[in-house]
Amino acid sequence: MTDNVAIHAQGLHKRFGDLEVLKSVDLTVRSGEVVVIMGPSGSGKTTLLRCLNLLEEPDAGSITVRGRTVDCSGPRQGRGRRRLIRDIRVRTAMVFQQFNLFPHMTALQNVIEGPIHVRRLPRSYAIEVGERLLARVGLSDKRDEHPARLSGGQKQRVAIARALAMEPEVILFDEPTSALDPELRAEVLQAIKNLAAHGMTMVIVTHEIAFAREVANRVVFMDKGYILEEQSPSVFFSDPANTRIRSFLRLMSDTGPHPELEEAS
Repeated sequence: MTDNVAIHAQGLHKRFGDLEVLKSVDLTVRSGEVVVIMGPSGSGKTTLLRCLNLLEEPDAGSITVRGRTVDCSGPRQGRGRRRLIRDIRVRTAMVFQQFNLFPHMTALQNVIEGPIHVRRLPRSYAIEVGERLLARVGLSDKRDEHPARLSGGQKQRVAIARALAMEPEVILFDEPTSALDPELRAEVLQAIKNLAAHGMTMVIVTHEIAFAREVANRVVFMDKGYILEEQSPSVFFSDPANTRIRSFLRLMSDTGPHPELEEAS
């Protein structure tokens, strides 16, 4: 495996009861690459994303993040394995659909909580970092506001700043605009575009076709637990080889994202 590989997942299987959600999924993400994952509800997109940083542990296969490999088919006990999983989670920050901010904390406090308690940064330095990151996502004036006083787009930008505060090597986005009204999506998508322009490695589950065309280096399409196709945006959106993908894109182009196409976390 070359040095520029950020994440390498091989042979991932994941089952919830009788439902097999991932079926021998392989995925490689290179440093600085933006990979967009698309597909219908129930295809396994969110489960794959959660497996990449081991919020969900696959039943089989392996995950390598920057040379650190977890064998998901082997024993699941031991202090060394727990430490390895913790290290991988720190290196792969997650931005969720529903923001997951602490309601009793201000925007700044939400951003600095991880650096203080996980990265063990001095509080004064964490505050400097937090203020800089809030400015980066255009929220300097909201540092002392609680989530209840923020719009959905502002909450999601705080969540992005919080992810950046952990200095991850990869950020995983799970439908970052699905909980937002249409007029609020643009500000969040712009914040993600800015990260891409600065070379942040990202894996993004989304149905935003125009956004994917612009920001992705590669588009991955999933259906029924399999990856059906991986292509550049120019090929994927103009000439997909698979008829299933063509029908999906036709539906998305005709109607835009709608509830039956949105995948639950």
